[in-house]
Amino acid sequence: MRIVGLTGGISSGKSTVSNLFKAHDIPIVDADLIARDVVEKGTGGWKKVVSAFGEDILLSNGEIDRRKLGQIVFADPAKRKLLNQLLAPYISSGILWKIVKLWIKGYKVIVLDIPLLFEAKMDRWTKPTIVVWVDSETQLQRLVARDGQSHDDARNRINAQMALDLKRDKADIVIDNTGSLDDLNQRFQEVLSEVTKPLSWTEFMLSRQGVLTTLVVVIISAITCKKIYNGGV
Repeated sequence: MRIVGLTGGISSGKSTVSNLFKAHDIPIVDADLIARDVVEKGTGGWKKVVSAFGEDILLSNGEIDRRKLGQIVFADPAKRKLLNQLLAPYISSGILWKIVKLWIKGYKVIVLDIPLLFEAKMDRWTKPTIVVWVDSETQLQRLVARDGQSHDDARNRINAQMALDLKRDKADIVIDNTGSLDDLNQRFQEVLSEVTKPLSWTEFMLSRQGVLTTLVVVIISAITCKKIYNGGV
């Protein structure tokens, strides 16, 4: 199995690229969706977060007010670190379970869409890693236009993540998304060809098909050896 790591920065266009992969029938393991699931009311993650940040972050229905919590953690690095530490075990388990289910279904290529791919060191388990990159000014203007935030709030959110230039330097593949949607689609087609090329031997052996092939070979070898042994007795 090939696990492709996809990351970027807020308003870089990572979600657009993720949707392009979906449109080509490549399954996505979305860390953001998993992060939402693990803090649903009553879950272990929800209890940890409420205990750490207080009931003031709750909506009237008991769910976590994600916008309010976001304002708190994006303005305070220590609280952001605490939140990441509290939720990391739940998110990691959710990601692993999603990958296992896709492995069981026999998918050969999947995309792990995770904003903190490098920060969480999840890039160790992905190959290749893809970074969707834009210059800092474009990123800021897109975020302000998208969410209607002030420039200061937008900068706080951007600065809360690893700089896109640093992520770009760590990536195996870079998708420059400073241009038009047509430019992005053209670059995506090149990337798609790269990530869907035939699996390496190691990747094949880690796929369900590879494991089944190995199992069949072992069984046939055992039967053959038994026949040879019995014939020689």
